[in-house]
Amino acid sequence: MDKKRGILKKADEFLQIFKQGEEFTRNLLSENERLRFRIAELEEARTQDLNAAKIRHYEEHIRMLKDELESLKERFKRVETENRNFEQKYLLVAEENNNLANLYVASYQLHSTLDYEEVIKIVVEIIINLIGAERFAVMLMDERLEKLVPIASEGISTAAIAGVFPEDGIIGTVLKEGESYFSEEPLQEGSDDPASPSVCIPLKIKEHVIGVIAIYSFLVQKRSFSNVDYELFNLLAGHAATAIFSSRLYTRSEREFRTIQNFLELLKGKSKQ
Repeated sequence: MDKKRGILKKADEFLQIFKQGEEFTRNLLSENERLRFRIAELEEARTQDLNAAKIRHYEEHIRMLKDELESLKERFKRVETENRNFEQKYLLVAEENNNLANLYVASYQLHSTLDYEEVIKIVVEIIINLIGAERFAVMLMDERLEKLVPIASEGISTAAIAGVFPEDGIIGTVLKEGESYFSEEPLQEGSDDPASPSVCIPLKIKEHVIGVIAIYSFLVQKRSFSNVDYELFNLLAGHAATAIFSSRLYTRSEREFRTIQNFLELLKGKSKQ
């Protein structure tokens, strides 16, 4: 009986040990599961931290790229503005060079010949091609007759301008004062009054006015006067007057010389008889 109790006691102790081992194993598995879960959480947190760091890095990189893009845009705008300024300056220089070339050509042509008809033709070409006049007249003073004599015209009848006297309208004022006249009306308005043109330029040799250039209307494309127009007006006022006066004197002297020469030839022929 005692032996049987001893066996039961040992069996009970074994069962207790087994239960403790089972409980320990269960606790161990539970702790292992908890640790695995914790490790997973830590790894996930680490991954999130890494992702957050990458995101911050990317955001910083994007910000830097945006700043660089804005800087490049600003530099592009400055370069574009500089290019426009250089282009405008280039166009102004090109226009100025063209204007100077036109002035040089006009001045050279006016003094390239002493033929009176050729000089008048050159004056007319300058008025049409360089100034852009549509209707105009060139008139000289006849001191002996005290009247204006038209020597060239375009778009206006000789009869109309022949009736203009030295004291009439704007032309009379310009002849008297020796100063150019420019109408304040738009160029396209023009003028139909032979004595009062839109523009009147005195032909002057020093302070002596020998005639006028009267412009009554301009070509359609002529909207306003440029600096070179005023330079051309000044050129015509002085150089055209000198060229016309010199060529007229030369032509007259040539004609008188031929007359004298013919007369001498005639006398020689008679003396031989």
